[in-house]
Amino acid sequence: MELGLYTDSVERLSFEAALDLAAAVGARGIEIAAGGQSSAPHLRLDELLEDAAARERFVAAFARRGLRIAALNCSAWPLHPLRGASDRRIIEGTIRLAGLLGVRKIVTMSGCGGDGAGATVVNWIWYPWPDDAVALRDRQWEAAIPLWRELGALARDHGVERIAFELHPLHLVYNVPTLLRMREAVGPVIGANVDPSHMFWQQMDPLAVVRALGPAVHHVHLKDTALVPEEVALAGVLDGRPFEDPAHRAWIFRTIGRGHGTEFWAGLVGALAAAGYDDVLSIENEDPLQPAAEGVEEAAAFMRPLLAG
Repeated sequence: MELGLYTDSVERLSFEAALDLAAAVGARGIEIAAGGQSSAPHLRLDELLEDAAARERFVAAFARRGLRIAALNCSAWPLHPLRGASDRRIIEGTIRLAGLLGVRKIVTMSGCGGDGAGATVVNWIWYPWPDDAVALRDRQWEAAIPLWRELGALARDHGVERIAFELHPLHLVYNVPTLLRMREAVGPVIGANVDPSHMFWQQMDPLAVVRALGPAVHHVHLKDTALVPEEVALAGVLDGRPFEDPAHRAWIFRTIGRGHGTEFWAGLVGALAAAGYDDVLSIENEDPLQPAAEGVEEAAAFMRPLLAG
């Protein structure tokens, strides 16, 4: 396993500065966004798809610093009732670009549909009641599986071996049972991006998730979450208060080590090794309480000894 960086962690830095930071903190595998929920500040998808010389310059920027492109990220909403078609094209373009760059993995999200004709937003059904809501969820899955079978086939055609779904609420695939359902329907090209931060606030155990998924662990994000017991007691973990007001939330995203200590993160490295995972652990920093570059530096300093051991 090696330390990596998702460059959207420092979205305000230039492409060159983000790579310089990665090299300086000891990250070697770089995850970079091609679009979707990200504005893709460090990658111009259409330009790289069309221009071989631009691709050569892009790859050379990594090589000069001893870095590699570990994954392209296109976390999007391919089933969204309004933007689904355009987001699907972003995923398709990302797959094609990965093939041209020799990158074997993309990171994305499964998506979630609306509630039928005329819908304008996604409708995420997580509660098994009432019956009409359960029926809607079934219809959403009936749309999702054929879509991902098509995208999985496109990935294989372009040499992309792993599609890593972030297990993220608001998407159909958000936990172990839903990931395994999609993987069974589509095939082993589908796997998980294990991001403990989303598991913590859902009260999942990331180590148990890794053990359950085994070879279906395709990617890992390093991001922490701190829960605030007195706020959880009042709001629960389904806290809809805004992220922009972190002082009044039941949980917030933190730099690794600021929500859970060394024992957990060392255990995660051990669980991943036991599961046969031998790839990048990608720092994703969304801590609202410290500057972005500082958070990346702190996360890298925290993880380097755990990986060295």
